[in-house]
Amino acid sequence: MTEKSKLDGKTVIITGGARGLGAEAARLAVARGARVVITDVLDDEGAATAAELGKNARFLRHDVTSEQDWQRVAEFAVAEFGRIDGLVNNAGISTGQLLEAETVEHFRKVIDINLTGVFIGMRTVIPAMKEIGGGSIVNISSAAGLMGLALTSSYGASKWGVRGLTKIGAVELGTAGVRVNSVHPGMTFTPMTASTGIRSGAGNYPNTPMGRVGEASEIAEAVVFLLSDAASYITGAELAVDGGWTTGPTVKYVMGQ
Repeated sequence: MTEKSKLDGKTVIITGGARGLGAEAARLAVARGARVVITDVLDDEGAATAAELGKNARFLRHDVTSEQDWQRVAEFAVAEFGRIDGLVNNAGISTGQLLEAETVEHFRKVIDINLTGVFIGMRTVIPAMKEIGGGSIVNISSAAGLMGLALTSSYGASKWGVRGLTKIGAVELGTAGVRVNSVHPGMTFTPMTASTGIRSGAGNYPNTPMGRVGEASEIAEAVVFLLSDAASYITGAELAVDGGWTTGPTVKYVMGQ
């Protein structure tokens, strides 16, 4: 590990950090030297994750659709650790139904959590990042934000929106030293996706060239890289961490044929 890949002295806010990808990102960030504020609506799991990580982690209950909650989180991070260097907009909900079966009420709920929450978070931390001369915002989009995926009308629309908002942020904030990038996980084994029947391990997901689903720790590596100074010249990027899923249809290739 290089010095630039460390997060020594940095303070990072991670939403949806109680479990799954958010918790793995928090674990890795702390291991790399960061102080982390974990936020979620899952009080018990969030508190347990923060306790596991020790003195460099805090947990705060947080509704990402609330401007007041976001302001409280930002003020808490500064009060506890003195600054805000990074934000991982990870909180979100996943859905699966046909567009014609989607209700307007449910569509608006998903957009509010998955997209509006990201917007409020970005807007809230920008002043604190500008004050210290820069920072890194990592927005968790999805493979569904890179391609048209059936059964994801509300979810897919929100993740395409996150992708676009990321690029706008990168353009507007570049000269302030604030980098904004999006990570696009493919099918990943987490508590949120376990109900789909996927399982961890090799050979369990033939839709990807790698033939398996991802692990939360693999996505976390990409997130923490983008938070670090090792990614100092990367902004506006969309990093697919999906086993090749979004590269196109999977075609089996046998050497010599």
